[in-house]
Amino acid sequence: MSGVPDARPPEPTEAERVRSVLSAARSLTVVSHGYRCDLVGAHRLDERGRLTLRLPADGHLAAAVAHAPHGDLAAMLQFTDVAPTAVRDRVRARVTLSGWLTGGGAEPGTNGVALRLDPVRVTLHTGGDVVFVGLDELVLAEPDPLADHEAGLLLHLTDDHPDAVARLTRLVEPHHLHGVRHVAPVALDRYGITLRLEHTGAHHDVRLPFTPALREATEFGDRVQGLLAAARACPRRRLRTRP
Repeated sequence: MSGVPDARPPEPTEAERVRSVLSAARSLTVVSHGYRCDLVGAHRLDERGRLTLRLPADGHLAAAVAHAPHGDLAAMLQFTDVAPTAVRDRVRARVTLSGWLTGGGAEPGTNGVALRLDPVRVTLHTGGDVVFVGLDELVLAEPDPLADHEAGLLLHLTDDHPDAVARLTRLVEPHHLHGVRHVAPVALDRYGITLRLEHTGAHHDVRLPFTPALREATEFGDRVQGLLAAARACPRRRLRTRP
């Protein structure tokens, strides 16, 4: 069997990537009129991708929205997608939502309020690239079925099955492995798993596609076993990283 070809394998769209980042994120940064704050566990996303912040009623943002001349406050919400595994350059993407915060009413049973974001612009930063994602695309997109499970699955592979990670490198084209010092899974989605190959002072990412793409998280084990079976059938030696 030959290794993974250099042709670009399938991957999530930019809108799906944004939805996945928003779904899996546990924290965000809000910037509005010179005010900046970091929030943890304060946002929720509905099935259409509409974002709501749950905040104390006496907090700065809630008060600013309540006293805004037209009942809405210009704001920018920033999310950072960080690889859960120990690799070089762990920031995988940044998502920025710019729009208007409006009051969504009191939160039942709490001393808090809900603020709804009406976005007017969505940007996805990946490496040196910046992509503007259409609002219609974002509404129609769905988060990846592995988005909420990715961190746990990647850490499980890295910590409990390093031999499996090494075996997967048999599916990587040999010229990508020259001089590699460290390999770790850095990303996971319905279409496949991405390995980060770290060299001295540089790194390279390689996607290993699932066949077929999975539809739900419970299919992950079968897809990984499929890749490992393909790796066992590949005659290349396992990668031996340099100390």
